[in-house]
Amino acid sequence: MLIHAKVRPSLSWYTGVIKEEQSRYSHQKAAIPHDEAFKKLLQTFIAEFIELFFPDVDELLDHTHTRFLMQELLVDIVGEEARSLDLLLETRYKMSDAYVLVHLEPQSYPDAEFNERMFIYYSRLFERHRKEHKLIIPIAIFTSDSVRDEPDTLSMAIPGHDIMRFQFLKVELKKQDWRRFIDSDNPVAAALLAKMGYNQREKRELRFAYLRMILRLRKKLDDARLALIMSVADLYFEPNIEQDEEMLLELREQYPEEGGTLMELMPAWKRWGYEEGIEEGIEQGIEQGIEKGKVEAQQHIIRKLLNRGFSIEEVADTMDLSVAATRRLIQQ
Repeated sequence: MLIHAKVRPSLSWYTGVIKEEQSRYSHQKAAIPHDEAFKKLLQTFIAEFIELFFPDVDELLDHTHTRFLMQELLVDIVGEEARSLDLLLETRYKMSDAYVLVHLEPQSYPDAEFNERMFIYYSRLFERHRKEHKLIIPIAIFTSDSVRDEPDTLSMAIPGHDIMRFQFLKVELKKQDWRRFIDSDNPVAAALLAKMGYNQREKRELRFAYLRMILRLRKKLDDARLALIMSVADLYFEPNIEQDEEMLLELREQYPEEGGTLMELMPAWKRWGYEEGIEEGIEQGIEQGIEKGKVEAQQHIIRKLLNRGFSIEEVADTMDLSVAATRRLIQQ
């Protein structure tokens, strides 16, 4: 791996991610912040990302000497654009026993001049850091939903002479075969599975594979990092309520030892109840309608889970309610 998990954001940072995700679901028409979500994923799992997509680079770097450079140091690095780089790391290069820079740039939309922009970033980094860092590794991560052949080279030449050739590393997520990653325990693979290449016929199979990956990761990650993985994954996959119900039950039958914890891994259950309540409240046009709708949605989910065989304690824990409050909702 490129970087071990010594450089981790604080617990309050994870809490902020979860709060942002909850806020996003309460504004369904808001734009999905793909780049920002991806950046947060990289900040937390940068080692796993490099290991997954760039194993050759991974082998060249000393994983014990890594730090993120502060965002403030990067402002105005592209001059008049006054734009900061998304992520810049400093780590040690094994072959020369020297520090190097790794620049990562997520890109979620088509840009015909992106390769030129990457060169500008590189040249300014070289200009500023060439005395301390003899090597700069630029990496672009294309997260667009369209399948494109993104250029990764910028060159200039005259007949018989190459003036300049710049080439950055890249990964195009939509070109990745999702089936290659379903047996991986890499958390980045789980978070980005729905951004990879698949068709509508494979959608249910992909979702099922993702849920199974989450079950495995649950044994290896703390709750905060697992919640981050799931919140990022949900940005790229809109769950189907009925289909997710079927898959959860299928997983529960296949892996009975995990049955009591499956619902803990699906914040979508609470999300559905919340959104149904909001929708009903809007239709009624009054504040009481919102509360009534939320209660009725909770009752609907509670009864459905109980009918599916979940215990009252499991349902209460899933809904963030006490057992007594859950029983009262059933009786209303």
